[in-house]
Amino acid sequence: MPFGTFPLNDGKKIPAIAFGTGSIYKRVDVTRYVQQAIDAGFSHIDTAQWYETEKYVGDVIRDSGLDRSDLYITTKYGIGDVQETIRSSLSNLGLTYVDLYLIHQPAYVPDVDAVWREFEIIQKDGLVKTIGVSNFTLEQLQSLVQKANIWPAVNQIEFHPYNYAKNKALVEWSTKHGIITEAYSSLSSITKFPGGPVDVPVAAAAARLGISPTQVLLSWVRAKGAVIVTTTSNKGRLNEYLAVGDLPPLSDTDIAAIDEAGAMGPPTPF
Repeated sequence: MPFGTFPLNDGKKIPAIAFGTGSIYKRVDVTRYVQQAIDAGFSHIDTAQWYETEKYVGDVIRDSGLDRSDLYITTKYGIGDVQETIRSSLSNLGLTYVDLYLIHQPAYVPDVDAVWREFEIIQKDGLVKTIGVSNFTLEQLQSLVQKANIWPAVNQIEFHPYNYAKNKALVEWSTKHGIITEAYSSLSSITKFPGGPVDVPVAAAAARLGISPTQVLLSWVRAKGAVIVTTTSNKGRLNEYLAVGDLPPLSDTDIAAIDEAGAMGPPTPF
C-alpha cells in the first residue's frame, strides 16, 4: 500500500514520509528540490529556523497551486523568543499556521520547560497544529513530560541501524506512550558508513526482494514504526523513496539480521 499517515496523540495525523530541507541544503536555495519533491508526490515538507530554507519552501507552497490542506509543513524552533520565532517562520513560509513545530535541539535551549509552555500557548492560539521535539534523549523526553500539560506528539531523531541499539529504549518508550518517532539520516549505513556489517543483510534482502538497498533501509525504518525524513536532489531517487510505500514489509528475519548487524557498529578506519 502507498505511504499513508500515522495517528498522533493529539488526534491529528502525520504523513509517513517527509522531504527534508536541512543537511546539505542549509542556507541553499532549495526551491527546485522542494518543487521536484512535491511533483513526485511528497506532501510533507520539513524545514527549520536554522536551515534558513523556510523562504524557499514558502515560495514553492505559494506557486504550487495546491490547497493548504494538501500539504503538511514541519518547521523547528532553534533559539529566541518563541512567539517571535514562530511568527517569523510563518512569515517566511507565507502561512497562517504550520502543521508541526518542533524544539530543534535541547542542547541550545537553556530552559526547555519554559519553551515548552510557550509551545503549548502557540498551539492553543492556532499558530501550530501539533507540537513536538527533536534530538531528545529518553531522559530529556521523560523530564519534559513530567511537567508538560500537553505531551509532545513527535520526537525527530537520527535513526539508522548503527544507532538503533542506542535508541531502542527511547523508541520503545515513545511508542508505548503515544509519541511518534521521526527518523532522519536513515540511509547513513550506505552513505556515511559503506562497507560495514549492515551491508550484508541489506544486500541479501535487496537481492531476494528485487529492490534497492536504499529501499531495504527505508522499509526497515517503516518496520520500526517511524516516520521517514529523507532528501535528495535526484528526481529518480524521489520515486525510489516513494515506491517503498508500495512494497511488502520486510520479514522478521530480515529485520532481526539488520538489527544484529547494526549492533556491531559502523566500520572504522582502524
